[in-house]
Amino acid sequence: MNIQSEIEFFSDLGLVDKARFITRLICEVAEEAKVGSGDGGDAARFKFANEMSQRLARFTYQLLGEDMARPQDDVMIRMLLGARADKTAQRIMHNAYRRVLTSFESFDTTVLLNPH
Repeated sequence: MNIQSEIEFFSDLGLVDKARFITRLICEVAEEAKVGSGDGGDAARFKFANEMSQRLARFTYQLLGEDMARPQDDVMIRMLLGARADKTAQRIMHNAYRRVLTSFESFDTTVLLNPH
């Protein structure tokens, strides 16, 4: 997976589409965490999924609130898709992201929630 092309894809999405993408990713991370690897690391997998869900939910909240202090798109994508020492966590993120990416349809939203 080419991180730079994923950054460009995500950056090109409208505000609401970014929020939709991340919300769908939260669901897919949870689904992916349920898939056991048989190594007895269930607690670590669920902890990772929970932590990522919290970060992603916070990011979505910041997106929809048009919070200028939110992490930039490239920072988020690198956090999601970057290499990890924990290969199970990396697999969870890559599989979840790939599923969202293949099924996501942009609505090309042009309406802002908080016009200034």
